[in-house]
Amino acid sequence: MPIFIALLRSVNVGGNTLSMERLRAVCAELGVENARTYVQSGNLVFAAPGSAAQWATALERKLAGESRLVVSVVVRTAAAMGQIVAGNPFLKEKGIDLAKLHVTFLQQAPPKTALKMFDSLNGGADRSKLVGEEIYLHCPNGYGRTNLSNNALEKVLGVRATTRNWNTVNKLYQMSAE
Repeated sequence: MPIFIALLRSVNVGGNTLSMERLRAVCAELGVENARTYVQSGNLVFAAPGSAAQWATALERKLAGESRLVVSVVVRTAAAMGQIVAGNPFLKEKGIDLAKLHVTFLQQAPPKTALKMFDSLNGGADRSKLVGEEIYLHCPNGYGRTNLSNNALEKVLGVRATTRNWNTVNKLYQMSAE
């Protein structure tokens, strides 16, 4: 059975609360197997038949009304997450502080017409590289100070997004292999 990783946007920040216990209960109601969460920010690993797109839609629908704000969900397969981990272009550079790396997961590839605007967000010390449906970020001054926030990326690219630090990305991939 396929293993999936679901990334929920804006959970347990800014007063938009959703307990991880409730998230696991929602998964049980949907019939997924072995649902496990990581930290309190909406990271979920589970096994289920179907596709990543089907599970993103199913989770969003089931979570509607469970929190103060609408929760967007991005789902990747364990295999895709492995490719994301292996494909980080910043890992090839010497002196990169892993604590300053992040990955923004897009719900879908952005339209080509938005890519010029995306390039305009890059500047200063922060750098980004778009690869398919992921944006790899290197934010040497910290993610909290970047122009490459979820809101900015969503506005420019016209697709929903959620970002995880490099440690979380790796942990979720490890969990998907257990």
